[in-house]
Amino acid sequence: MKAWIFLTIAIVAEVIATSALKSSEGFSRFWPSATVVMGYCIAFWMLSLTLKTIPVGIAYAVWAGAGIVLVALIGWFFFQQKLDAMGMLGIGLILSGVLVLNLLSKSSVH
Repeated sequence: MKAWIFLTIAIVAEVIATSALKSSEGFSRFWPSATVVMGYCIAFWMLSLTLKTIPVGIAYAVWAGAGIVLVALIGWFFFQQKLDAMGMLGIGLILSGVLVLNLLSKSSVH
């Protein structure tokens, strides 16, 4: 269970860092840039702890899938980026894949 907590922290840190990239304006603004660097440092550290227990393919699939969905939603909500029907369908399919991997696959560590 601890590995899943580490993975959740890694995902949240990565999503914060990725979202701050837009605000950093090409690393020309200090605080958003510092948020990016710190967020990625935390994300990779937590991911490394996760990989002690969860297989790399599973951990990375969950991290990437959840990150894509969350960053797309943040872009839509905070940065007013458009998300059309096909975009929402694609995000839904990614989320579905992560859920199937975790809830139904014997590949995942539970």
